Amino acid sequence: MKQRIVQLSLLVDDYDDAIRFYTQKLRFVLLEDTVLSETKRWVRVAPPGSEECALLLAKAATEQQRTRIGNQTGGRVFLFLHTDDFWRDYRNLLANKVQIIREPSEEPYGTVAVFADLYGNLWDMIEPKVAEGF
Repeated sequence: MKQRIVQLSLLVDDYDDAIRFYTQKLRFVLLEDTVLSETKRWVRVAPPGSEECALLLAKAATEQQRTRIGNQTGGRVFLFLHTDDFWRDYRNLLANKVQIIREPSEEPYGTVAVFADLYGNLWDMIEPKVAEGF
């Protein structure tokens, strides 16, 4: 048996603002932006070189969904971004004024920092000590 997670839904307030943040500030690739109706689009982004998993940017459609924007996990780190060059990507975060929540540290598993996306969702950016085939 083989299974894999191919995308995660991330609640956003505005499609275009989210696309700009992920593609310009984090340098993600816009994989798809398909209009489904007047109010709904199918928007997928992923880090460059990512082949396994993408983010589906889902515009909150109800009041309950809107209350979850930026806090889909109750304040815990929500997403984990692995990189082949921590300091290159950390400098990019700083240059793009992305909010750093926890400064870089060396941990047994690699170099890590925590940042917030445009809505406040927390991300771990990690350069693992063990090579992952980058």
